[in-house]
Amino acid sequence: MSSLPAVSSSNLPRVVITGVGLTAPNGNNLPEYRQALLEGKSGVQPYEIRYFGKTLAGICDFDATRYQKRKDLRRGTRAGSISIYCANEALKDSGINWEAVDKSRVGVYVGTTEHGNVETETEIYEVSKQGYNLDFWTHHHNPRTVANNPAGEVTLSLKITGPAYAIGAACAAGNMGVIHATQMLQLGEVDLAFGGGVSESIHTFGIFAGFKQQGALACHEDPTKASRPFDKARNGIVVAEGGCLYTLERLDDALKRGAKIYGEIAGWHVNSDASDYVLPNSERQRECMRAAVKRAGMQPGDIDIVNTHATSTPSGDEMEAAAVNAVFGDFDGVHVNNTKSYIGHAMGAAGALELAGNLPSFEDGIVHPTINIDELDPACAVRGLVINQPKQTQGVKTIMNMSFGMLGINSALIVKKFEN
Repeated sequence: MSSLPAVSSSNLPRVVITGVGLTAPNGNNLPEYRQALLEGKSGVQPYEIRYFGKTLAGICDFDATRYQKRKDLRRGTRAGSISIYCANEALKDSGINWEAVDKSRVGVYVGTTEHGNVETETEIYEVSKQGYNLDFWTHHHNPRTVANNPAGEVTLSLKITGPAYAIGAACAAGNMGVIHATQMLQLGEVDLAFGGGVSESIHTFGIFAGFKQQGALACHEDPTKASRPFDKARNGIVVAEGGCLYTLERLDDALKRGAKIYGEIAGWHVNSDASDYVLPNSERQRECMRAAVKRAGMQPGDIDIVNTHATSTPSGDEMEAAAVNAVFGDFDGVHVNNTKSYIGHAMGAAGALELAGNLPSFEDGIVHPTINIDELDPACAVRGLVINQPKQTQGVKTIMNMSFGMLGINSALIVKKFEN
């Protein structure tokens, strides 16, 4: 059987990013977030969660009431609130005349790692204080916990009547939201799409307890240095919340309205390890990267920035470093960086947020670094890794964004600088 993609991207409509809406632990819009990445500003801070106690987390601080009433906040979810904020910000950033848009031709594709744990844990805690009398169980529980909730809350906010659903893809979900939005535009199913990912993971005891039991939860006396991918002293993941949604359009539509274009979707690939529940597979990661490059009609040396998934776990970073070196290690012009070193692991939002942090490189040619590398682990010595200080280049035209997740899902998304 052929390993080539079934359909060449060149035979399909071109899709571009025309708006960015985000909230991250170190910024609530793209300019603010980008500045934090260039200045080495971390968003990780001390955090305490019920039953677990004191830990560290990447915590967002956005104005949820900008697009929601307090009644909506009480009825909805944190993930839904993040999604609403990001979608409205992306829409505003895009400059689209929303009143003139046919809302039945708009799609919402929100990647999530998990959804519903926060609300269920909270409700159980609340009824426990009432002797488990279920008269105190909220009637809002079911709509809060269904998997499509984050996307559904966006449709309620913006009165969208087109297809809207969440995409469960573990920590590859942010990439998958963008990929799926692109595919739906290319198929003509929608004319405008919101795609990306969100996470409310810091609000659930289970996430922290699970990583703690796996020996995969980071600790450090200085919270801002806890997330340290590729560093010899790294000791685990910092859980983070956040979100990033993009407005995506077919190129012809974007040009017709004179839209600002952040970048063009050039290629992607998604595959599965089929080897372990949680341990990554370096060989499958290599296959995923190579297939994405091939789909984009490029060679590995054509990629200017590779944004790594590396979560700061000992084995995971080594596996990915080996994969990146195998695919890109022969090329001088490939720059490698990591965003989790600033914000922690935003789970379903990670891929979308990490892509956003690199998009401005198309304009300024600067590659933001991986911070918190005091002593590079020799097993993670990735060629082209930008460490601790931004790097000015001769120009950036292509970005590969990599996101992997539990149950062995791998994704690689390539975005290129728009050139008509």
